[in-house]
Amino acid sequence: QVQLVESEGGLVQAGGSLRLSCAASGSTFGDHAFAWFRQAPGKEREFVVVTRPFRGDTNYADSVKGRFTVSRDNAKNTVYLQMNSLKPGDTAVYYCAADLSFRRVVAGPDGGAYWGKGTRVTVSS
Repeated sequence: QVQLVESEGGLVQAGGSLRLSCAASGSTFGDHAFAWFRQAPGKEREFVVVTRPFRGDTNYADSVKGRFTVSRDNAKNTVYLQMNSLKPGDTAVYYCAADLSFRRVVAGPDGGAYWGKGTRVTVSS
């Protein structure tokens, strides 16, 4: 059974950095697309970034472009999200998603991809 487990988030001051990881198990994931989404209090879950397999193409939401970087270690079945220059507006629960289908991954919670349980990131001003 596929499982995705996000690392512990935390509290960070504005301008600070934090790295999240998403450890996948239950399959091999070198051919999977991975995405990060986030959900702020009272808001819908929103797309943050997606990374495709093989060529490693990435797409970022405009709100995080230039500040967040996604990377993957296929040998460890792990995807990372490096978050720099954090803002209070980045406060959210961050979720990892993965699937063989890129379309299912970027479709969000109802797309049929595998999802982690989320990790909370709080950015204080």
